Amino acid sequence: MSINDIKTGERARVKGLLAHGTMRRRMLDIGLVNGAEVECVGQSPMGDPRAYLICGAVIAIRRSDGDNVIIEDI
Repeated sequence: MSINDIKTGERARVKGLLAHGTMRRRMLDIGLVNGAEVECVGQSPMGDPRAYLICGAVIAIRRSDGDNVIIEDI
């Protein structure tokens, strides 16, 4: 299950990252570490990108990047 699978208003916990290199570093820098809670707070009118509340900040993540964030239900 990836971060793209949660609906607006739902929360989940980060289980792992599939990304490598600089994208992995960026994801870790914004708080997408194992055990971090994320909440989908909205999406653009076309559905991509979506906005997530991560460590107190709202971050927009594209669907293609979100596929690399593995989550689990809380």
